[in-house]
Amino acid sequence: MFSSLPFSYMFMVVMGLGTLFSVSSLHWLGIWAGLEINLIGFLPLLVYQKSIMESESAVKYFVVQAIGSSFLIFGSLMMYSMSFTWEVINSDYFVNILGFVMMSSGLCIKLGLFPFHFWLPSVMAGLPWITCLLLATWQKLAPIFLMVSLFELSSSYWFIISLCFMSSGSALMGGFGGMNQTQIRALLAYSSIGHLGWILFALLHGEWVMKTYLVIYILISLCMFSSLWFSDSSIMKNLDNLKSSMYIQLSIMLMLLSLGGLPPLLGFISKWLVIMNSVSGAYMMFVFILIMGSLMSLFYYLSLFFSMSLSSMKSYSLINLRYGYNNFLLLAVSLNVLGGMFMIMGNSLSIS
Repeated sequence: MFSSLPFSYMFMVVMGLGTLFSVSSLHWLGIWAGLEINLIGFLPLLVYQKSIMESESAVKYFVVQAIGSSFLIFGSLMMYSMSFTWEVINSDYFVNILGFVMMSSGLCIKLGLFPFHFWLPSVMAGLPWITCLLLATWQKLAPIFLMVSLFELSSSYWFIISLCFMSSGSALMGGFGGMNQTQIRALLAYSSIGHLGWILFALLHGEWVMKTYLVIYILISLCMFSSLWFSDSSIMKNLDNLKSSMYIQLSIMLMLLSLGGLPPLLGFISKWLVIMNSVSGAYMMFVFILIMGSLMSLFYYLSLFFSMSLSSMKSYSLINLRYGYNNFLLLAVSLNVLGGMFMIMGNSLSIS
């Protein structure tokens, strides 16, 4: 990826330092500054090939992130005007409540949560695979952990209900939006929106549940995007094209099914953990909506899998794969299959 731009490593370091500076800040002015440093480091990585689609995605991403940052700093200033401190103080004043809503909305815009999800598919559709991986994983870390901070500061009923509606709406949008997609980048963007809904809902039942789901999602996404980068399948129909061998197609489809949450794969474990912790709570209706969104995601993943299986009867070209790529695919498939099976067996033994 970075052969054409040697200074891309510097921008990656700036991006990482911005995220670390944001999540380690003691007040919201430092948090805002860290998010801006992260944005400055990530924007040059979006346009390293200088294509029209990448430039368009970079402009869209910059505008959306600027709007989210403006909401965040405006809400912080509103709360600063009441307490003259950059720390968020929980009170019943209208200005404080409005500032809290503005800050939450800014973080939701940066994440791409419902109803601010509109920008993520169009931005990811024009980016290369490694940049898509960074957008789907690393760029979500700081806003997610800042949402954890806001949830710890205000556990009021209206805030919990609004989080439930945003999480269930994200799961439904991730399911509905993916059904009309023919490009795999946009499909993975809608899948990311659906997983963000699950992560936000997992936050309501414990920080450790959210962190476990996030780690599993990042692990599967790393295998998924890296495999697609190696095979260079930019359009979904290329998955059953002569360009790729049957081994590559089956490996990528297995990781897609794991991303959708099909048991007994690794992606099912995170959803199972959230359902087990929420089934005895007061939000069963939202759990049902989240499950419906995941079922819709599995529907278009399985339809793609069946179409690919039917087309596998034709002769495939035997391309010479690098030895390292073969090992990587084997490791990724083993991680998704055996990891899910071992965790299910371990949980069953602990229950018995």
